[in-house]
Amino acid sequence: MTVVFRTSILSLLLLVAQHCLGLTTIPVDDSYTPSERFYRYKKQDSSLKWPALTFTEGQQVYFDRRYKTIGKRELHLDIFKPAAKTSNRQTIVMIHGGGWRSGERSHLYAMANQLAQRGYILVLPEFRLSLEAKYPAGMQDINDVLHWLSEFAGDYGIDTDKIALLGGSSGGHMASLLAYAGPSQLFGKSDVQVNALIDLDGVLSLEHERPNPESPLEQWLGSDISQSPELWREAAPVSHLSKVSPATLVISSGQPRFTAGHKEVGQVLKGFDIPYQYYEFPQVIHTYWLFDPYLTQTVEVIDAFMGKAVAGT
Repeated sequence: MTVVFRTSILSLLLLVAQHCLGLTTIPVDDSYTPSERFYRYKKQDSSLKWPALTFTEGQQVYFDRRYKTIGKRELHLDIFKPAAKTSNRQTIVMIHGGGWRSGERSHLYAMANQLAQRGYILVLPEFRLSLEAKYPAGMQDINDVLHWLSEFAGDYGIDTDKIALLGGSSGGHMASLLAYAGPSQLFGKSDVQVNALIDLDGVLSLEHERPNPESPLEQWLGSDISQSPELWREAAPVSHLSKVSPATLVISSGQPRFTAGHKEVGQVLKGFDIPYQYYEFPQVIHTYWLFDPYLTQTVEVIDAFMGKAVAGT
């Protein structure tokens, strides 16, 4: 029996077993991982260090809480809670990156742990990526996280008036889009209006994009910008800025293309007298929030912004 034939038989048997057992197959792209980024970037930045997760007395972590089902597909989230004596009752929903097609919520555990030790409640959801479902599915999932938090706020000590969104790279784009478009109910009904946005190297304007079938963003949207300009305009966070947009912090790696549109965002928000801060690292790696020394520095910037911009709201 040849290897090719044996592989074909095994694949067929797997499909039959999945059908008989009612299993749901979810396509996964695991090309983006902290490990892959660490060994790639370590060559250009010898200061990079793996962060360690150390817990303080009273911290709690709740894993795999189901927040949504789509047919037989379940979507889960994890919650990092601070010790009660240090809690500031501010919740931050953290959206992982990975080019809208890869990545997972565990990539943000190190940051969540550090923020929990500063008093925050962190919520880290999984959501459908482009290989499984195109836009706006992932956006609807994240919006449903907010709805779930509103429904179960009492179980986890969450103040629904103090929920922020944070995201890195493509997650930063998604967090920004929901933060600004959420009040219009574009991605579904939600009673939660976020009080802050933290965008880590996430694109805010899509005007610089050009048709490219290899583009992860184009693959997520399912059409290129020349074919569907209105769709791309809808998917651009800057299209949804308004007087009810939340306080915003943009943290840049110093590589301008990742935060395209931040100047427009700053100008509009300041015109509405909404707190806005742009912080720029001096040309560091793109996924700086995954590794020290930048992880700890990022947490310090976030904490200072939140304390100044939204404390007491």
